[in-house]
Amino acid sequence: MNGRSVHVEESGRGADWVVFEAGAGLGRTSWDAVLPLLADRARLVAYDRAGFGRSGRTAGRLGIDDLAADLAALIGEVVPRSSPPVLVAHSMGGLVARRAADRLGLRLRGLLLLDPTPESAPVYDRFDRTAGKVDRVLAVTQALVRLRPLARLGSGNLRRAFPADTYATMLAEDLVPAGIAQTRKELRAVVEAIPRFRAEPPGLPSCPTVLLSPSRPDRGRAAQRTAMTAHQRQWVATLPDGLFEVVDSGHLIQAEQPGAVAQAVGRLLDRTGPR
Repeated sequence: MNGRSVHVEESGRGADWVVFEAGAGLGRTSWDAVLPLLADRARLVAYDRAGFGRSGRTAGRLGIDDLAADLAALIGEVVPRSSPPVLVAHSMGGLVARRAADRLGLRLRGLLLLDPTPESAPVYDRFDRTAGKVDRVLAVTQALVRLRPLARLGSGNLRRAFPADTYATMLAEDLVPAGIAQTRKELRAVVEAIPRFRAEPPGLPSCPTVLLSPSRPDRGRAAQRTAMTAHQRQWVATLPDGLFEVVDSGHLIQAEQPGAVAQAVGRLLDRTGPR
C-alpha cells in the first residue's frame, strides 16, 4: 500500500469487521489477548505498520499522515465496502486513527480509542524535549537489544503485561534493532505532527466513538494522569456521539483488561448495527 509492504492477519468470523491500530513500538501482537474474545463475533484485522514486525522496512521516516494513509488504504483493500468496520486504536495509534477517520468518513462504523493523548494535553507542550530524552534512551536500547539477555531484561513491562507466547513474538520481531529504530522514527513523527494537530485538528468522527481511559497511572505520574484524563474527557465532550469510560488498568488496556476492550467493541457493533 502506498508503495510500502504491510503484513496483515485476519481472523474471526461473521458479517461484522473490526480493524486494530497499535500504539507506538507495538504491532499486531499487542491485540493477541483481545482477538479470541471477538473471534465468534466479527472478522478481525490486525497488522504491523510499515517498518515493524513482519512488514517491510522503511528507508525514510513516515509522518502520522503517511501512517493514516496506510491505515485508510488497508481498510479500503481488506474490508468490503458493504461492511464498514469498527476501528480500535491504542495510544499513539489514536492520532493515526483520527487522521484516517478524516479520510474514511462514513466508511467507519465506530471508533474505539484506548488511552489516546489529545493534542491539547499539556504533555505535548514541550514534547520535543521529552522526545529528545526518550530518543537518547532508545538509541542505547537499539544497540543493547542485539544481546538477547539484555533485550529481555529491558522489556520486563511487556513480559509482565502480555501472554508468554505474545511476548516471545514481540521479543523476536519488535524488540530488535530495526524495531527500535522504527519506534524512534515514529516518536519523531509525533513531535512533527502535534503543531499541525493543534492548528488544524482532524474533523470530529462522524461515527459513534468510545474512549477508554485507565485509572492507574504509571509510577510517579499521578499528576500527569489526572491532567490526561481531564483532557480526554474534554475531547469526548466535543463529539457529536461520544462516550468516556474509566477502566481499572494501566496504559496497556488491551493487555490488562482485554475483556473491557472486547465488550466496548461489542457495544459499538450492537449499537450501530449493519449498514
